[in-house]
Amino acid sequence: MYKTLKRWIDIVASLSGIILLSPILIFIALWIKMDSKGPVLFTQKRIGIHKSTFPIYKFRTMRTDTPQDTPTHLLEDPMRFITKSGAFLRRSSLDELPQLFNILLGQMSVVGPRPALWNQDDLIAERDKYGANDIRPGLTGWAQINGRDELEIDVKAKLDGEYVEKMNLLLDAKIFVKTFFSALKSEGVKEGTGEKKEN
Repeated sequence: MYKTLKRWIDIVASLSGIILLSPILIFIALWIKMDSKGPVLFTQKRIGIHKSTFPIYKFRTMRTDTPQDTPTHLLEDPMRFITKSGAFLRRSSLDELPQLFNILLGQMSVVGPRPALWNQDDLIAERDKYGANDIRPGLTGWAQINGRDELEIDVKAKLDGEYVEKMNLLLDAKIFVKTFFSALKSEGVKEGTGEKKEN
């Protein structure tokens, strides 16, 4: 029953977020255009529910000559590819806001395991052990508020599995609230070490 309710919550939350945050979305889009050449949005193939793929939307935070489909931590010098606006957007997690459209389209949920890159076979395989590939990925999740980019892949997958087992309204509310405060503090974001924030 909660899965059905969760989808309705996602629709209401994402649509409300898009409307209420539209001035911020427009401001960020203009900032990106003034800061560097290239499109406002960045799209990338990610793993969705039941290991289907979908294009995730983000505000572009890196230069257009950045290697595609490469996690930031695999770049030789990731900081040289990040734009001035992108550094702030990544630190504050505002680059993730366009995923409200992914949620509205049913490709993601507000809360769930963060969607893996299509070529992150190690993470996908670990999540298979816990059934974490069988629910919609989220804008934020249990692993996100328990370490985020600092977590090793096996630990992250285990936490995702814990979420699948305990998934309920109160847990989702707790994760959402804690995510808001963690984003304000930029907790767990490290460019260049550990399991970094993907482009």
